[in-house]
Amino acid sequence: MNLRPSRQAWLVVAGGFVAFTVSASLMHAYTVFLLAFIADFAWTRAEASLAYSVGQVVGGVSSPLVGGLVDRLGAMRMVLLGGCLLTLGLVGSAMATSLWQMVFLYGFVMTFGAGCIGMVVFVPLVSRLFVERRGLAISILQSANGSGRAVSAPVAQLLIDAHGWRGAYWIQAGVMAVLVVPLALMFRRAESALPAPAADKAVANVTAARDWTLTAAMRTRHFWLLFLVYALTSIGSFLVSLHQIAFAVGVGFDPLYAAFVLGTGALLALPGVIITGSISDVIGREKAAITTYIISMIGSGAALLIHSGDQHVMLWVHACFFGITWGARGPAITAKTADLFGGKRLGTILGVITVGSGLGAGIGAWAAGLLFDLTGTYRLAFWLSMASYGLGAMFFWSLRKPVAR
Repeated sequence: MNLRPSRQAWLVVAGGFVAFTVSASLMHAYTVFLLAFIADFAWTRAEASLAYSVGQVVGGVSSPLVGGLVDRLGAMRMVLLGGCLLTLGLVGSAMATSLWQMVFLYGFVMTFGAGCIGMVVFVPLVSRLFVERRGLAISILQSANGSGRAVSAPVAQLLIDAHGWRGAYWIQAGVMAVLVVPLALMFRRAESALPAPAADKAVANVTAARDWTLTAAMRTRHFWLLFLVYALTSIGSFLVSLHQIAFAVGVGFDPLYAAFVLGTGALLALPGVIITGSISDVIGREKAAITTYIISMIGSGAALLIHSGDQHVMLWVHACFFGITWGARGPAITAKTADLFGGKRLGTILGVITVGSGLGAGIGAWAAGLLFDLTGTYRLAFWLSMASYGLGAMFFWSLRKPVAR
């Protein structure tokens, strides 16, 4: 039985990578806009973090809806819908004058749009096309998140410096408007090149052998352990990521320099995610994921050692260790989900489990801002990040035994 992916299957991965990179770069740019909002509106750190936090929660809660829609509409229509919503949200953000408007535009409109061009849309299709090299394929998709994050920080900072934050939003809206149709058509061409599902009997036989439903999955211990893993991992990541630039500027680094260093660190997520996903096919999902948890904890711990703007080496250590593992657990966790709960309803199952990721991200991003408002420092947030990573690693390790139906 030949389970090797075809050339057309890799074309689907390439289309998903490009589309996901675009949407991720627009969403991660909020980390740079954060300081501009604080300066212009005099918001507290918790208030400035609110739209981002709401967006993470909405992204998680809406994942079951997105998963159900992609099962019915297909990836091309989802990319078209998502691109239109992102453009609308960016235009509205350029004209926003109050906190509630930014919460609505970023937290709801743009977040749902980005969800239509994200992992929940692409993973179900890719997981059916890839059996032998599933970890690698999903890792390539997941690496788009890190690529978008790496691009967004320096580009957004340059746009804000040159045109102000409103002008930066207008430029982003224009770029997205131009790319909407090409992205959707590109993915349609990739999908149209695929053979009919019935033609790939090898993949169909493997899938049919483990055709899970959402109800059956929710009755297992593994489902809820995965939910906790998604939540704790997001808490650990977003206690740090949203406020990285604000932290660096606060201790004395130049904003553009900080954006460059942290953006360079985020760029390492591209090889980091792909390597993790690839080795997870060889050494197992658990060992690959736990290795990245340890590296992330070192990255968060390095931030605790930064006290002034002349500690360039330590900033690079923090950026690189945290950046190279940004999203690196994603392929292992997502592939593990596909390993455990494969079948026609994987999109719906993955969407429900991803609620944990959204809740964790929202809690982490908002809590870091609140902790700064209460203590005047991000250090407690960094400590909690390390603790969340440790718990996530522990729960993920407990998934190594096969699921019982």
